Amino acid sequence: MNRREFLKLGAAAVSVPLVGGPAFAGQEKGKLPVLNFEDLPEKETEDAVVYHCDFPQEDRFHAMLTNIRNHLAANDFDPFKVKIIIVANGVGVKFFMKTHKGTRWEKEKIDLKRAEERLSYLAQFEVDYYICDFTIKGLKLKYENFFDFVKIVPSGVATIGRLQQKGFGYIKVL
Repeated sequence: MNRREFLKLGAAAVSVPLVGGPAFAGQEKGKLPVLNFEDLPEKETEDAVVYHCDFPQEDRFHAMLTNIRNHLAANDFDPFKVKIIIVANGVGVKFFMKTHKGTRWEKEKIDLKRAEERLSYLAQFEVDYYICDFTIKGLKLKYENFFDFVKIVPSGVATIGRLQQKGFGYIKVL
């Protein structure tokens, strides 16, 4: 089923309680869905882009979110016109966490509430957030510390490569 068919069915399905597990065929890490490479979306819009978040600067992260909001605005915030995915790996994953307690970023003054609010807003327009499992394991992070709306991918950079093979453009805010 493509995105258009899914969205058409979505309105009818909203009033029906979901039974079973997550909407993903893959496993789960805590409450977070895990996508395999086969689960990655196809390019179904003319404007399909992956934004790469692997940098430590909070101002750069918010500049990226502003660019994404502008990208959506240029497409009338219409998910039929644009598909945006953020892939985070390395230190970039810290912006997708509920807490930094017990992590190497514990003493940094990062406004996670602001990050969550902005990411939640963008998610309304079907922006997806993919977090690198290699990073989570390598930095010994806890899955439950990530925002509930993120999805786990086996490898951030491999996911970016696969999305580019499917026709997604690549953007990295400098």
